[in-house]
Amino acid sequence: MDTLTSLYTLLYRKRPSQIAGYATHAMEIQARQLREITRMLARTEYGRKHGITDRIGYSTYAERLPIVMYEDLAPYVERMLAGEQRVLCGERTEWFAKSSGTTNAKSKYIPVPPTHLSRCHFRGGKDVLSLFVHNNPETKVLSHKSFALSGSLSKGSYGRFIKAGDLSAVLVSKFPIWARSLRVPSIEVALLEEWEEKLDRTSDALMRADIATLSGVPSWMLVIVKEAMRKAGAKTAKELWPDLEVFFHGGIAFDPYRDEYRRVLGEGVKYMETYNASEGFFGIQDDPSDSSMLLMLDYGVYYEFIPMDVFDESDLTNAIPLHKVSQGINYAMVISTLGGLYRYIIGDTVRFTSTAPYKFVITGRTKSFINAFGEELMVANADKALDRAAKESGARLREYSAGPVFLTEEGKGYHHWVVEFEEEPKDIARFASLLDEGLKALNSDYEAKRYKDISLQPPLVTVVREGTFFGWMKEHGKLGGQHKVPRLSKDDSIIRRLIELSEGQK
Repeated sequence: MDTLTSLYTLLYRKRPSQIAGYATHAMEIQARQLREITRMLARTEYGRKHGITDRIGYSTYAERLPIVMYEDLAPYVERMLAGEQRVLCGERTEWFAKSSGTTNAKSKYIPVPPTHLSRCHFRGGKDVLSLFVHNNPETKVLSHKSFALSGSLSKGSYGRFIKAGDLSAVLVSKFPIWARSLRVPSIEVALLEEWEEKLDRTSDALMRADIATLSGVPSWMLVIVKEAMRKAGAKTAKELWPDLEVFFHGGIAFDPYRDEYRRVLGEGVKYMETYNASEGFFGIQDDPSDSSMLLMLDYGVYYEFIPMDVFDESDLTNAIPLHKVSQGINYAMVISTLGGLYRYIIGDTVRFTSTAPYKFVITGRTKSFINAFGEELMVANADKALDRAAKESGARLREYSAGPVFLTEEGKGYHHWVVEFEEEPKDIARFASLLDEGLKALNSDYEAKRYKDISLQPPLVTVVREGTFFGWMKEHGKLGGQHKVPRLSKDDSIIRRLIELSEGQK
């Protein structure tokens, strides 16, 4: 272990054992988070409106505060963007993480007050490094540079001192000096708004750097790494960066990209998943042999969950605290944070694989699934089935999206899948059949609806040309950052537009 890494380990030597304590002290830790949150909430207009004091327990908290979605908080956030203080957050708030809206093109603005930034987002980053070093005692990651893919700041008209941008851009802007010295490219380049210029200048900087760690969304990271390799004439990233050790990834499921990353990065690179959203940092893959993530319990976040089989946006009254969850059930996650969100539907769905400690996998989005025919198809099902179909057909997947098509005369329908490949299968009909069989094996509801084509016909797979998904993202102003094309939709409007783009239609 190098000197810098040894120093870091010394500074944070207690942290791995504290995290191990999640397994036996989860309720105690979560109760402490709720007390901190209610103390902060009691100082706000929102807290006073709902009768929140700093002495209430969970039952009173849940009784007085409604479960909300972003649309419910938007009027409060708009006032904060204009410069009002103590509306949702109990401390001065000048920074906001801007992320894509869930139902339309309108953006969400998530408050990032100082306490939440340090207690949640920055603590998460430190813990990722602490756990990686703990699991890899011979690592030398801090002796080399790191590259974290970031978005840009927004130029909207906000109140005095108010700033907003992609979460990654907010984090880069607030990094301490010591952290900035360990990363590439420069802050100026990292925060560039125009994607093509950022790609060009970032790849130039990466060509000349000695990179040990990569961090970012798999889809966009792949584009930048490949561009740096192309410019350098390298066959793998490991050839370009001999000291490359690990890719910290998150934002989208990694399984569809895993084989391509192994090919592109080269042998010996490790992979570690994180769950860091605009709303907070929630999970870390603490065990390399286990693909699930550990739920981070002491980040100033209090967790509740709604079983997806009773999830109803018009009646959000079925939340349960963490200690009542069970393994194997899909839940919508509800969070309360030190960042001004209280009993807030984040939009992700999770399934617990363990409850001592609490470990989970992300299964999809509350608004990103297909249930047009009662099949209840989640993104996790789609990712796994596509991965299997690609492996068995010799294909390599780049991007996909799917939506239902209704056949009104027959009273049936089918799923239309649009796929962009790194390497196409030789027989697309066989690929579609493998996808269908994989979904049947993974999802009993899908299998039942596909039985003898009674209500759901075989899937249709359309291959689109390279760059189609990039074109859709560019058209919607969502290049870079954590943006992505929705994987599963409730209709086929996105599918039709992707096909139009592939065929060169404007």
